[in-house]
Amino acid sequence: MQRIIGSILPALALFAPLAWSGAAQAGIGACGDIHVEAEAQCQVEGGIECEAHCTPVSVQAQCAAELQVDCGGMCNLTADVDCNADCSANCMGSCEVDPGQFDCRGECVADCRGGCEGRCGAGDSGSECFASCEANCEGHCSARCDVIAPSADCSGKCEASCSGRCEAEANLDCQIDCQASGYASCKVDLEGGCKANCDVEQGALFCDGQWVDHGGNLDECVDSLRAVLDITVEGYAEGECHAGGCSGSAGGSISCAVDPQQSDYGRTAALLGAFGVIAVGFASRRRRR
Repeated sequence: MQRIIGSILPALALFAPLAWSGAAQAGIGACGDIHVEAEAQCQVEGGIECEAHCTPVSVQAQCAAELQVDCGGMCNLTADVDCNADCSANCMGSCEVDPGQFDCRGECVADCRGGCEGRCGAGDSGSECFASCEANCEGHCSARCDVIAPSADCSGKCEASCSGRCEAEANLDCQIDCQASGYASCKVDLEGGCKANCDVEQGALFCDGQWVDHGGNLDECVDSLRAVLDITVEGYAEGECHAGGCSGSAGGSISCAVDPQQSDYGRTAALLGAFGVIAVGFASRRRRR
């Protein structure tokens, strides 16, 4: 069931920190540091149908994002100098085509992810391995590129991009091995967190079928997805939906109807969700343990 959630948070004063990440791949803190593709299909859901989507597979990417942070203390190897040198030449060639549009983080993640399929096999273990590899790329690339201003020259952007990629490659095996032991308990915890999101007013957010742990900050997460990746989230609107009806709208019509089968939750369905003005802000990541 699509969900309508609360009014948008007017956090324009916090725009500057987000703007620094440019049009990068999203691993934004407001969305639980999970990797989200620029072409991702995202939607907000609630109710029994939403809970049915909270499976071990659907929380895998979020687990990888959280485990990557947990393993960071153990997996902190230094990047190979030769890797940076080889990467820099290719990066500069790409950046100089259009410096203003060059995406430090996107370039870094794309180059890093290219080796994930070769490193990971098929099956469940292969799937977890790929998620760990992707989260490792996202974590290192974000750490290096998020502090680079969009106005930086190619030299600065490529230095950050290559440093992130090479650090990720240096720590890949360690991260995959470290994360492997944590998936079982993590998935149990996050399945519960996903279902809990389904049962509250804001609802649960899924991107390409993966649950996004917005930590109760759905407005901020959606705003970040729009600002960073220009993603429109289905089932989300700047209006409030409750058992008695709806109030407020922005840039689109909002329709609510009480679902008799969901009366225990006191929730309503959102038939259309469209929104207009961006209010950007970061929220501290709230972890479920």
